[in-house]
Amino acid sequence: MSDQIRIKDLYDLNHTQAKEYLEQYEFPWQALKGIGDLIVSLGEKLGEDYTEVKEHVWVHKTAKVFDSAYLGAPCIIGPETEVRQCAFIRSNALVGSGCVVGNSTELKNVILFDKVQVPHYNYVGDSILGFKSHMGAGSITSNVKSDKTLVVVKGEEHYATGLKKMGAMLGDEVEVGCNSVLNPGTVIGSHSNVYPLSRVRGVIPANHIFKDQEHIVEKKN
Repeated sequence: MSDQIRIKDLYDLNHTQAKEYLEQYEFPWQALKGIGDLIVSLGEKLGEDYTEVKEHVWVHKTAKVFDSAYLGAPCIIGPETEVRQCAFIRSNALVGSGCVVGNSTELKNVILFDKVQVPHYNYVGDSILGFKSHMGAGSITSNVKSDKTLVVVKGEEHYATGLKKMGAMLGDEVEVGCNSVLNPGTVIGSHSNVYPLSRVRGVIPANHIFKDQEHIVEKKN
């Protein structure tokens, strides 16, 4: 297959507590169904540096969670991570170290690698965001097709996911511009950039710039 959309192509697994879990899969969307069970199993093994603030919600002692943020079970909030005012973590969120979950940002069924930033008005659902990836203000992952059919990842080949809900898979150090929509089944290769106000679908190769659907250009050294 020519599309570089396997887990090994997209992510450095040394930057997530989900390393061993993800290693058992070929494609990242295959991991979405088990995120909740993964978090519970990880949480039960966490050491004294974490506090179980309520059942199946673990927060590292160095993390900062504002009083107005909501943490739904199960979730893990990693070290040095900041969960800001009115953030809404619905459930099934594994948030790594040094992350920012911003004001009015909503997370649902996600893995956020270390140093991910979703800092302003973002919706991230049924998605995996790689190391140091960043979503600009107002950018969202759309995780259900309008016709409610199963999501297909469309690159040089088509990959049937068997999923009704799949958002976006962002590789390491992806930059998504403000107010962009990542349509269901979007996969963005590592070190790629998306222009603000974009509507993205399909596969964006690593080290590329998405200007619009007809203009996806390779980065120059």
